[in-house]
Amino acid sequence: MTKTPHSASQPPMVDYEQKLKNDFSLFLRLCWKSLALPPPTRAQLAMAKYLQHGGSRIMLQAFRGVGKSWITAAFVLWVLFCDRDKKILVVSASKQRADDFSIFCQRCILEFDWLAHMRPQDDDTRWSRVSFDVAGCKPAQSASVKSVGITGMLTGSRADLIVADDIETPNNSATDMMREKLLQLVTEFESVLTPKPTSRIVFLGTPQNTFSIYRTLHERKYIPMVWPARYPKNLVGYEDTLAKDLLADIRREGLSNLAWKPTDSRFSEITLLEREGSMSRSNFALQFQLDTTLSDALKFPLKLSDFSVLPLDLAKGPSDIIWGADKETVLDLPAVALPGDKWHRPKAVSEFVPYGETIVALDPSGRGKDETVAVILSQINGFIFLRDIFASQEGYSDTTLREVLRRARHYGATTCLVESNFGDGMVVELLKRHAQEMKVGISFEEVRSNTMKEARIIDTLEPVLNQHKLIIDQRLISWDYESNQDMAPEDRLPRMLAYQLTRMCREKGAVRHDDRVDALALGVKYFLDILAISAKEAMIARKRDDWNVMLTAFLDSPQEATDALVLGTSFRDIRQNQNSVPTWV
Repeated sequence: MTKTPHSASQPPMVDYEQKLKNDFSLFLRLCWKSLALPPPTRAQLAMAKYLQHGGSRIMLQAFRGVGKSWITAAFVLWVLFCDRDKKILVVSASKQRADDFSIFCQRCILEFDWLAHMRPQDDDTRWSRVSFDVAGCKPAQSASVKSVGITGMLTGSRADLIVADDIETPNNSATDMMREKLLQLVTEFESVLTPKPTSRIVFLGTPQNTFSIYRTLHERKYIPMVWPARYPKNLVGYEDTLAKDLLADIRREGLSNLAWKPTDSRFSEITLLEREGSMSRSNFALQFQLDTTLSDALKFPLKLSDFSVLPLDLAKGPSDIIWGADKETVLDLPAVALPGDKWHRPKAVSEFVPYGETIVALDPSGRGKDETVAVILSQINGFIFLRDIFASQEGYSDTTLREVLRRARHYGATTCLVESNFGDGMVVELLKRHAQEMKVGISFEEVRSNTMKEARIIDTLEPVLNQHKLIIDQRLISWDYESNQDMAPEDRLPRMLAYQLTRMCREKGAVRHDDRVDALALGVKYFLDILAISAKEAMIARKRDDWNVMLTAFLDSPQEATDALVLGTSFRDIRQNQNSVPTWV
């Protein structure tokens, strides 16, 4: 930086340069002034402070339009302003977005006179949209700033600072498998980062759902700062991620006094109302409030709270159940679901009666990552009871199939449904042989599905859960949560029924494992089909009976039958009103 003479009233330029190096907020103000922008807002200054002092692993999540990418670009310039030998890697979801970030930094260097000392001094200096060096840096294989897409080539790169700018998008994070792949790419950052005490990784972005990789990174000790456009109405879902400045406001003035007021002058109340009115509620909640709950509610329709949880009897179940989902009915049971989604007991149950039909629904698999799962289901008056679950990683071994048949006999199942997409009928033949040996009286039905699995599961379970017709034995919840104890947590969770159910959406490959929820849907669909057939047959029988009553009425009492037809009264009441005279006579 050029040094100019100074007087007692004018501080030396070198002193001002040192102040800029000591305080990124001051540097940001100067950048904004050079860009002819208004002074940084409270939110922008808070982000500047967080970027400077936030630690080695941080996540900046702020509402759309606050300028977090520009602020971070200014931060990249400040890092190079302080130390020209720093190496910075900018990563985004697309190569174009990463390049745009890099180009903005270059334009600032070229256009700001006070950054003239960082401009390239000759034609040999590396200076492109892909990578560039600042003047005065030591020769090195890595550029001062390099931009890449998240799926680009990271191998061979080295960086003292990695900026991950909106690497998560709806297109690359919709399913479990997508998010797992994205996390694997993110893990590569650690091998790229130089092993220095001052090396840092900074994430910028907006979470796309509750299962965002940003949530996983938080669990991996990345420190987040979330700055929504409005003060939230409640803190559910934000956990300990809300910006400290906003939390201090809430503690000082109370959440009820601040709820839904703008958090920053960047957007006025009117502007936010206009944005909210022009967007869907879920999209506004996601983009401006960093709140995934509404988006999740639309995307993930299967909820634990729609179940009724009961300790089920072996021989009998309630003939009627009154569902409830309030504070009084919440059960203290493990719930690996969306925030706020809990298991509930019913408000009331009627007398217990013997179960109607009981079935086994079996989803077989080979040896490997998938489980062979069998569920035991019974029905009473349209209510479906999930009574037992058996899961095995031994494929269709003799031990597994015999255990399925043993449980079928124990619960009195009369039908065993077998998903035939696997094994092409072989599993049913093996089951028949074992059933004959064990003297288990049960019929077998093969079920083949040609539709997308995820859509079929949701289409089957959502209406039943919405009507609160699915009851689960309380002991199964603990069994489900405690199963596969020998596995690592990241492998255990995806195998749980509660996890699979609440993460299921209409995206192909929505969950990594779906064996338990698929078996449940298989059994529930059987009862839905049976109940639908029963209802149709009852309707046909009722119409046939009504027709016979009308014919009998016209044969026995033509005048009265005609009166009933004209007046719209029941033909069944004719004999009770033989002496009546219609008003139209």
